Amino acid sequence: MRMYDVILKKRKGEELSKEEIEFFVKGFTNGSIPDYQASALLMAIFFNKMSKKETADLTMAMVNSGDKIDLSSIKGVKVDKHSTGGVGDKTSICLTPLVASLGAPVAKMSGRGLGHTGGTIDKLEAFDGFSVELSEEDFIKNANNIGIALTGQTGNIAPADKKIYALRDVTATVDNLSLIASSIMSKKIASGADAIVLDVKVGDGAFMKTPEAAKELARAMVDIGTSVNRKTIGVISDMDQPLGYAIGNSLEVIEAIELLKGNGPKDLLELVLTLGSYMLVCGKIASNFEEGKELLIKNIENGKGLEKLKEFVEAQYGDSSFVDDTSKLPKAEYVIAVKAKDEGYISKINAEAFGIIAMELGAGRETKESVIDLAVGIVLNKKRGDYIKEGDVLAYIHSNDMRKAEKANNDILKNIIITKDNTNNIPLIYDVIE
Repeated sequence: MRMYDVILKKRKGEELSKEEIEFFVKGFTNGSIPDYQASALLMAIFFNKMSKKETADLTMAMVNSGDKIDLSSIKGVKVDKHSTGGVGDKTSICLTPLVASLGAPVAKMSGRGLGHTGGTIDKLEAFDGFSVELSEEDFIKNANNIGIALTGQTGNIAPADKKIYALRDVTATVDNLSLIASSIMSKKIASGADAIVLDVKVGDGAFMKTPEAAKELARAMVDIGTSVNRKTIGVISDMDQPLGYAIGNSLEVIEAIELLKGNGPKDLLELVLTLGSYMLVCGKIASNFEEGKELLIKNIENGKGLEKLKEFVEAQYGDSSFVDDTSKLPKAEYVIAVKAKDEGYISKINAEAFGIIAMELGAGRETKESVIDLAVGIVLNKKRGDYIKEGDVLAYIHSNDMRKAEKANNDILKNIIITKDNTNNIPLIYDVIE
């Protein structure tokens, strides 16, 4: 088999066979296929697209390019949750212990943040001592004993995806449905879950900017999961404004804890209850969505979700006393109020811009080498649809650098759009793809 013939076939718009896709993935991973030929194939795929079968075959070829985690020794149906990334998305911090408190085991691999989207691991490291460096034995033991375990992504999970993604990034071939879907799903499948609930974000702060594009991506990922016998559900959720009020690591942890105490923001609570209910249905803990929702609400009200978070933090070497006393979490030196200069309704909060503002304060990474300041970020005081008078506080900046805070103040004012009419008609949940 020659790579030249595979490129030519895709350039003509023909469907590649499973063997041809495996030949490409294996050859590119081991270095026998050069970058220039891989780039040519990716560009042909970008323009001519892939069929459902090709997308599933590409996913499994990437899964088989490295290690696969065996979770069979963990009791019960293992359900994973994945978000396509957004601003202020602290869902996993409150969702996973809440689901685990109801008997659905969560054995999860998570990543760090890069750019304007935050990473779950970075946020959890706001707990003093918290570590994701667990041995395989401890990972399995924690999942069995307390129902929840978290580890960082290992170097050899879907290595083909890492190589292909790095090439897509520099050849303008990132934005292709099959390539995005196979990249996400290869890591999820290799991570060993029995079922996967996907939170596919849509809007200004998300990768997918329109509901149609988000639905198409969710459908592609659900099809991939179904084709390899994984129960997969895609929830399309709004990221046209930040989720909740807090943006920044320690600040988001506090908001997630408040949710488990029964004081969470309305939008975050709705998302947690939606994703959690589907996780419980997939995990065979609840027979339907409504029953799942009732169980989740009950374990917020009786404090079992909060207790599970403390168990989880302690099992991963963190100081669980921070859950009871959030004043122990990292705090910024300065807290500055951003005040409105106009009157009217908030019609838009530019989510991506807010992610970038928080990153520039030090809450995120511009490059992989950047060091995160866990204390800094933004806490919104108002959300889309709220009526504002001149002088009202729109947000609070948490910063350790006054120069950065002054820039953030100006940038926040530019990115909260105030209009005379209330035009807020964007739903939090657009659709569910099963």
